[in-house]
Amino acid sequence: MSNSAGSPEEPAGRRNWRPVRLLTAAVFALAGLIFVTSFNTAKGTNIRTDASLLKLSDLIRERSHKNAELDETTATVRGEVDALARRDDGSTEAEDAKLGALEKAAGTTKVAGQGLTVTLNDAPPGAQAAPGYPEPQANDLVIHQQDLQAVVNALWKGGAKGIRVMDQRLISTSAVRCVGNTLILQGRVYSPPYRITAVGDTGKLQRALDDSPAIQNYLLYVKAYGLGWKVDDHDAVTLPGYSGTVDLHYAQPVS
Repeated sequence: MSNSAGSPEEPAGRRNWRPVRLLTAAVFALAGLIFVTSFNTAKGTNIRTDASLLKLSDLIRERSHKNAELDETTATVRGEVDALARRDDGSTEAEDAKLGALEKAAGTTKVAGQGLTVTLNDAPPGAQAAPGYPEPQANDLVIHQQDLQAVVNALWKGGAKGIRVMDQRLISTSAVRCVGNTLILQGRVYSPPYRITAVGDTGKLQRALDDSPAIQNYLLYVKAYGLGWKVDDHDAVTLPGYSGTVDLHYAQPVS
């Protein structure tokens, strides 16, 4: 017989062995690829680290500081523009007086007089409930957006001629917003304690604070858990004019 006609068949065991070897090699190759990818991603560091969060907070602080610098620059330029406009606009004294009144109402010029400052703060570390009160939850120990809004609203109701929150003057478009345990006001970020200063009749301002139901509720938490509350009177205080942009930003339909 010729070899071609009677060539022996390949053993069955060998036919099954080759796919197994190929599959094993593929598994090891995939494992190696995953290891290399993980190493390149980690670069020798802990992938679960919160460094990214730290970088985000650093970025927020940096942007807040930058916004403060831009506000100062804007205020300087606006003052120069206003001075030039008043010199060359040819307006009458009556028109200038009307413009001045509008600027004062808008909060873009400084205002001075007697006033008061309200300071709110988180409860001290390890704060415990006063006798007769339930144990506090985390939210019971920090200042919330509604607490700041309650003070601002009460001061406006009490006839405030101007209000400053931290180092910024409030205007009609100002929004007092809190994210977590921080205040975001007109592009800048603040941490407690929060100081709110108003110019006006101190007696009326204090009565407005005392009559506010929202503040009365806040004072219960002051008594129960030690949240900060302090009111200081001023015989004379000056609030600077608002120095940020007054342009309105709003959504527009896509054409």
